[in-house]
Amino acid sequence: MTVKELPQEPLEIGLTGGIGSGKSTVSAGLKDRGAVVIDADVIVRELQEPGKPVFEKMVKRWGEKILSAEGGLNRQAVADIVFKDTDELLALNEIVHPLVREEIARLRDQYASGTAPIILDIPLLVESGYEDLDGIIVVDLMSEEAVRRLVAYRGFSEEDANNRISNQVIREERIEKADFVIDNNADLVSLGEEIDRAWNWIEGLSA
Repeated sequence: MTVKELPQEPLEIGLTGGIGSGKSTVSAGLKDRGAVVIDADVIVRELQEPGKPVFEKMVKRWGEKILSAEGGLNRQAVADIVFKDTDELLALNEIVHPLVREEIARLRDQYASGTAPIILDIPLLVESGYEDLDGIIVVDLMSEEAVRRLVAYRGFSEEDANNRISNQVIREERIEKADFVIDNNADLVSLGEEIDRAWNWIEGLSA
């Protein structure tokens, strides 16, 4: 009697990095190379649209001062509140994270029947305690350079950039959890080479 071989589940790789680290560029690069990406930031934005439960809970807590003139969420107004007060940041996380985890779980189930590696692009991966993964990639960038890039390319004030970074897990703790580290302290050409290395590493896991 021939035993039928069960189909192999796709690899699930966590991708994380501090704000300004270039994680989104890495995520897009891995997608271009054939991965499926589940982007927590995209999920958060969708859950924060007017009429959605997360939006309603946020407005209930902080009022209309966090709304834009068009009635949507003013993300900078929210940042100005939560990244200066740890209690307010905790309150935001308690509103957002459970529903984000539910949606990530739904998408993981949806893609589980495929063969492409699944990249879980989650900024707070380390803090969130995801353990059931085949590996974790960390995009690493010196904090000072992250601040410089946030100010130069994304319009952050230096104070806002520093506040956000100080509310994240420290670089050393993030790197300690990594199975593969992408160094993004150089230019885009070097980053492309780093993404190639990461993709080769992912392919090696399934070999």
